[in-house]
Amino acid sequence: MSDIIQLLPDSVANQIAAGEVVQRPASAVKELLENAIDAGAKKIQLILKDAGKALIQVIDNGCGMSVTDARMCFERHATSKVRKAEDLFAIRTMGFRGEAMASIAAISQIEMKTRRHEDELGTMVQIEGSVVTSQEPVATAVGTSISVKNLFYNTPARRNFLKSTSAEMRHIQEEFQRIALANPSIAFSLNHDGVEIHRLPASGMKQRIVHLFGNNYNQRLIPVEEETSIINIKGFIGKPEFAKKTRGEQFFFVNNRYIKDAYLNHAISKSYEDLLPDDHFPMYVLFIDIDPAKIDVNVHPTKTEIKYLDEKSIYAILHSAVKRSIGRFNISPTIDFDQETGFSGMITHKAPEEIVPPSISFNPDFNPFAADKPSRDPAPTFPRTGNGASRDASAAIVPSTKGWGALYEVANHAETAQQQTAIEMPGEVVLPDDSLVPVQKQLMQLHNRYIISQIKSGLMLIDQQAAHERILYERFSKNLDDRKGASQQSLFPQTVTLSPNDFELAKSLLEDIKSLGFEVREFGKNTLIIEGIPVDLGNNNGNETQLFEHLIEGFKNSQQELKLSKRDALARSMAKNSAIKSGAVLGQQEMNTLIEQLFACQTPNFSISGKPVIQTIGLTELDKKFDK
Repeated sequence: MSDIIQLLPDSVANQIAAGEVVQRPASAVKELLENAIDAGAKKIQLILKDAGKALIQVIDNGCGMSVTDARMCFERHATSKVRKAEDLFAIRTMGFRGEAMASIAAISQIEMKTRRHEDELGTMVQIEGSVVTSQEPVATAVGTSISVKNLFYNTPARRNFLKSTSAEMRHIQEEFQRIALANPSIAFSLNHDGVEIHRLPASGMKQRIVHLFGNNYNQRLIPVEEETSIINIKGFIGKPEFAKKTRGEQFFFVNNRYIKDAYLNHAISKSYEDLLPDDHFPMYVLFIDIDPAKIDVNVHPTKTEIKYLDEKSIYAILHSAVKRSIGRFNISPTIDFDQETGFSGMITHKAPEEIVPPSISFNPDFNPFAADKPSRDPAPTFPRTGNGASRDASAAIVPSTKGWGALYEVANHAETAQQQTAIEMPGEVVLPDDSLVPVQKQLMQLHNRYIISQIKSGLMLIDQQAAHERILYERFSKNLDDRKGASQQSLFPQTVTLSPNDFELAKSLLEDIKSLGFEVREFGKNTLIIEGIPVDLGNNNGNETQLFEHLIEGFKNSQQELKLSKRDALARSMAKNSAIKSGAVLGQQEMNTLIEQLFACQTPNFSISGKPVIQTIGLTELDKKFDK
């Protein structure tokens, strides 16, 4: 039997490696930008067409490459950043594996132009599917320009699995944001299909955050800085009141390399304990500087995972630094143990004999509840003394306690009448099951969270928030299917400025958002104008901007956690943000309408999260509780 094991050709090996290194256009963007940073560039341009599927071009003013290096950089495991095995424990560069360029060249058509400072002419290399088609001298600027065209052209299965243009663009922007945040001293620009999305000048860290996410972030940031013998920490965290329901604005950098670490993220979340609800996440951009010998970055091809030598100490230092920054800027309450506050309200700087007790004067004949208004008499006059001064006006009113009880009688009578009116108001709910039809009794609200109704077999409890969410969800789902949600014009149109990622997401959802009843249109860079809202949300009190932002946040949260379809996630987000909340006081008519609409739903018994909306307690169960 002949030998069956053989070495793979380089072209095949490169395509296999590309499956891990280049998963989508954003992966290629990340590798090319990191190479430009390692080349010492101070200005980097990223130019895209069709979200990177047609063209990814990165232009930098770095050190450039020689003729030999320009050819060698596309070979497997060819790198200028690692010479020997010991170098893996002192890595300060972004790339080091020597796989990225070979992997990208295996699945695309590449044209690279590069020139060093000391060379008069540069070099142009053209590669197609790992095969060098030409290499020749060319006149070009100092630095490197790499154009990656038709990504995955020779792997159609991978190309077919790519998402829509807007979805792929959001992934590219995420990678761009991470690299731009990690390198504020470098100027970046991003152009997509001829439209400039970002132009970021070289600046400080806070300015870079503001340039990326918007001017409103200038007031949301709290600085964090800590230096220890183990690690150094610097960066910014967000104020608790601006926390969001998604983790999109959480960035960790270790030695300027973006990482994902759930353990360190828990340290941040614990610092915000008792300041945020469980489903909200704070914004942070934190940089950890640590000795490269104490970490291992060679864990995964994407280089977003790191192993630490002393993980628990890093956790404790990070938690302490964030907690102290929150307290230092008066975000969390502080206690002064050196001060006795029990008598602080009784301290005075006046002598006791100088303190004059207040005097109260009132008209005993005045009754605010009197049915007939008294006739207006002319203002009383007081006789004047010889020097022209009037007597003390308070002397004309003699304090008296006559008739004081009448005020309380009137107040008590009004309260009793109000209670009687509320109790006597009839209410009836029509339910599909005759055994659940309530008797002609009044509906009652329990702790402003549940609605209680008497039925023939006992009583029924309804979660008011879950019920309203179910009603709105089915209504919005129908509007999305019919593409004709009713809209109510706003008296004053409002503008909403979103982060670049959220703006791309909103643009991809614009038609569905309009189907819900919103009237929205684009208005410049990362800005939308809201001219109308759904009729069901007419009582939003002019908060269209906040409502729209919550809609986008809720949509991202639903898609991340539940992996729902676009329309289902949009309907859920809209229902959750628009429904009445626990604690809202409802009148009899509102409770009646809510229950009628609930039992008109297709699935009235379960909320949109799958939890029960209605609970019934039978008379038999009640009798058992009273030992009957």
